[in-house]
Amino acid sequence: MFEQTINIDRMEQAAALFGTFDENIKLIQNEYMVSVVCRDSELKVSGEPENVSRAARVIESLLNLINKGEALSEQNVRYCMSLVNDGNEQRIEQLAGDCICITSKGRPVKPKTLGQKGYCSAIKNNTITFGVGPAGTGKTYLAVAMAVAAFRAREINRIILTRPAVEAGEKLGFLPGDLQSKVDPYLRPLYDALFDMLGAETYQKYVERGNIEVAPLAYMRGRTLDDSFIILDEAQNTTPEQMKMFLTRLGFNSKMVITGDITQIDLPGGIRSGLKDAVRILKDVEDIETVMFSAKDVVRNRLVQDIIKAYDSINGKKQR
Repeated sequence: MFEQTINIDRMEQAAALFGTFDENIKLIQNEYMVSVVCRDSELKVSGEPENVSRAARVIESLLNLINKGEALSEQNVRYCMSLVNDGNEQRIEQLAGDCICITSKGRPVKPKTLGQKGYCSAIKNNTITFGVGPAGTGKTYLAVAMAVAAFRAREINRIILTRPAVEAGEKLGFLPGDLQSKVDPYLRPLYDALFDMLGAETYQKYVERGNIEVAPLAYMRGRTLDDSFIILDEAQNTTPEQMKMFLTRLGFNSKMVITGDITQIDLPGGIRSGLKDAVRILKDVEDIETVMFSAKDVVRNRLVQDIIKAYDSINGKKQR
């Protein structure tokens, strides 16, 4: 049995590290099969030497995050463990990023993974950014957060959110109501993100003023979008012609973010995805950057990561 001691400066650090009902420490103990005991201002980690070393590195990295004001959760504890397991713990400090914006309920929105941090940096530094990756990686939510931050800073005058109206494998049939009611179900994820950032009342006020527009992709044809932050969501369901039409709407002093998951294409058989084509065609164009997310960037329930990995494994075997 091997033992390693870690010093703690304040008991508040230990409380934040252990979490509610010791849930954070239990994750580390179960992952590395070690015992972690807190006595006075010391943590004692005991178990097999290699496991103790990894667990201690995770704990020290988490303490550094706590010292920088980061709140721990199951997601970022698991993410830190994955970085340590891959030998990348020196990059954990980069997770203590700046707040993008504050939600209507006062909650700060921050990148939670290195992939998300790179995505936000790409949006900030480029006119057009492609965010490509699996569900749950925060592609749409972070893009909306960046748009709201730019709007509040008066860098742009309008936020425009759009997505193609393509059904996900099921026929919805006739939808009652006016045109807005018919397209609302397709645009619901965008509404949800905006409501979270701004609150329903503020959102409605900006819609009435024309500062925020949420519309199907077909509404973009023939327009020039100046002084705007434009987000195209579910871009894997665009055709190459639709994607070209959308990209050429770009006006002066505007940014575009295009998000999608090329493993969830709902287009009829034989139709190429405009997102796949655009990423390939524009890869060497200046001021356009593509960020590829992986399963490690998923910030939903841990099972979502496992589901994505299982499907990727099956698809890899089929391709071979």
